[in-house]
Amino acid sequence: MQKNLFFNRELSWIEFNNRVLFEACRKDIPLLERVQFLSIVTSNFNEFFQVRVASIKRAQKIDNRKKDISGYTPSALLKQISVRAHEVVNQKNEVLQKEIFPLLEKEGYVYVKPDKMTQEQKVFCQKDFNDNILPLLTPLRTDTETFPLISNLQYHAAFLLKPMAGITPMNKEFFIKDGKQAIAFVQIPSGINRLIWLPTKSKTKQFTLIDNLILEYGTNLFPGFEVKESMLFNVIRDADFAVDEESGNNFIEAMEEVLIKRQSSFAVRLNCNNSSATIKKFLMKNLELEPDDVYECDQLIDPGCLLEIGKLEETSKYKFESWEHFYSKSLPEDEPYWDVLKQKDVLLHVPYESYNPVVKFITDAAEDPAVIAIKMTLYRTGNDSPIISALKKAAQNGKQVTVLVELKARFDEERNIAWANELERAGVIVIQGIVNLKVHAKILMVIRKEDNSIKRYVHLSTGNYNPKTARLYSDLSLFTSNSLIANDATTFFNIVTGYSALQSMKVLSMAPVNLKSNILAMIQREIRLSSPANPGMIIAKMNSLTHEEVINALYDASRAGVKVMLNIRGICMLVPGVKGMSEKIQVISIVDRYLEHERVFYFKNAGQSEIYLSSADWMDRNLDRRIELMFPVLEQDIFDEIKETLDTYFKSNINAHQLRSDGVWIARRQVTGTESIRAQEVLYKKYKKISDKKKGPKIQFKVRRK
Repeated sequence: MQKNLFFNRELSWIEFNNRVLFEACRKDIPLLERVQFLSIVTSNFNEFFQVRVASIKRAQKIDNRKKDISGYTPSALLKQISVRAHEVVNQKNEVLQKEIFPLLEKEGYVYVKPDKMTQEQKVFCQKDFNDNILPLLTPLRTDTETFPLISNLQYHAAFLLKPMAGITPMNKEFFIKDGKQAIAFVQIPSGINRLIWLPTKSKTKQFTLIDNLILEYGTNLFPGFEVKESMLFNVIRDADFAVDEESGNNFIEAMEEVLIKRQSSFAVRLNCNNSSATIKKFLMKNLELEPDDVYECDQLIDPGCLLEIGKLEETSKYKFESWEHFYSKSLPEDEPYWDVLKQKDVLLHVPYESYNPVVKFITDAAEDPAVIAIKMTLYRTGNDSPIISALKKAAQNGKQVTVLVELKARFDEERNIAWANELERAGVIVIQGIVNLKVHAKILMVIRKEDNSIKRYVHLSTGNYNPKTARLYSDLSLFTSNSLIANDATTFFNIVTGYSALQSMKVLSMAPVNLKSNILAMIQREIRLSSPANPGMIIAKMNSLTHEEVINALYDASRAGVKVMLNIRGICMLVPGVKGMSEKIQVISIVDRYLEHERVFYFKNAGQSEIYLSSADWMDRNLDRRIELMFPVLEQDIFDEIKETLDTYFKSNINAHQLRSDGVWIARRQVTGTESIRAQEVLYKKYKKISDKKKGPKIQFKVRRK
């Protein structure tokens, strides 16, 4: 087959972040939202280098001749990653320096470096440093046998030191021999705000950073030395560790060892300002990094600290207009949902609709005397979760509560370990995941005793049980008491919590058992039923598309005349628009105020259309190496609502990009004379209209008076 069948996964991921950066460059977006997008790019790159780049560097050492599916060897891919990542990061820094800082200053928020401070501000900073910062700092020498540990992602200040004339340092041999200069590191405290407001007599609000104070006054840490050069930096380390799940050791202890290893694993990337070539060279040598691994900036490595400005009351005008999270039109706010769910399924679309019904569903179950058991999976739950509190309460109320907590959820391992221990102490049956598979399915089942029998209520979702991210991530979930789904839910929990041979499920599909094969079968069915008079259609919305078998099946569908419409937020390895291969395939991406997270799959099926929701993207890890679920939409009104939502996304000509066959994403533009369509705004207005209609007009009574 031809060589350009697949875009490279990592390079596609960088292009996703370039689309995020595109939003930061837009002058029609509120100022602090632009800062937020810059911060997201920074955070995303941190994770990317910790996981993906680290894994490629390991592959380079193992077998540098082996090519990936897109035709790259590890070395060639690392080079391309460096080139494109540097372009994106440099543009990010340029937007910050040339647009964001000048706009902030224009609006009265002025970033002040030490050399621009007034005398009053210098006195304030010196005192603040001595009183609140200096006691937290620990200088680290580098002339010892062991190079100091530079923890993953932790910001440091580095100082190039030279003894003052007439001063003999304790380790004089180090300095006397060849006239060496010393380099010392100081870790910047992470427990305090990096942004510091300065006193000023002007009408502006002026601020600096804790980084500046440490670089400026850190000389106090080195009496008898003069600082020749200084630099701010952090190091990104390999975090792509897998715990040995079959070693027989305590699994939680093994996971905790992984967390410790992340702090001292091999370095992948150096972020620094460009103030000291000497220190940069020293760090590169000791961290074994190449020039391609170094990313320099003029000032802020992470613009996220500027979001502190958004905490000021008067800054709301620099953010998106507040959007309400409307309560579901189908669910009562003050009563349990049991009677409603006996009659019909209920769809929830967050964050347009409030996530409170999910929390209420669990809380009601915890308090309801008729509820005898609760079973659910937890992947990412967030801090101070009301869901955790409800599960503990349920166990304390004598209900059997079983929770499968996925301890291997990357970068949430420590939090999930804490939740697992807390739930166990409350009497919850906790299952610590499944050996060699991550449990990524999102499912909750409540078992209630009704009329001398039991009734099962199920909640299935495309997103995590996390009330905080549910205000920012767009996800779909389903409440149901449908007996077919309930039976399959029971089977699912039996499989993942105990010793159970794999059993067939009637309506739910489960990875890695049959979810992939069912998707491939539905694509093949679409090919078989498609004809020139009645062409097939597949519409799929997901986070990422990387699975080779699925992509090849979609190519086959395109060749057979099936129209394929893909809405991919992040990575897309499929090449659209190639004659004779993928000319019937269209790929778009939406990047807006909410993170698009739903997984929705539509198949025309010769007029007997089907829609499925899922926790799984069409990626190797989801379909082959994780426990995932896909569930059908069985009620027509919900089907119609989801189909209308899918259609809205493909009409969007604002905050939307389209993928070309050369790998370039082009911003969709409004055609002159056509309607301006921003998908998320259309959806928000839709749910607002529903909510307003639900509230109805206020009735006013006219009172007759004499």
